Amino acid sequence: MNKIVQFIKESYAELRKVVWPSKDDVISSVKVVIISTVIFAAVLGLVDVLLLLGVQAIF
Repeated sequence: MNKIVQFIKESYAELRKVVWPSKDDVISSVKVVIISTVIFAAVLGLVDVLLLLGVQAIF
């Protein structure tokens, strides 16, 4: 039981050392992720359509 208590105390101490990002940093990171996801989805959708048209042209 002592090891569990010690682990929790050490974990709490380590979490107090963490430098958490600011709200503005989080918002800008979320924007980058959303924009990147939309662009990647659009590129994959375009590749899918082109491959579909290519297969339909062959068969």
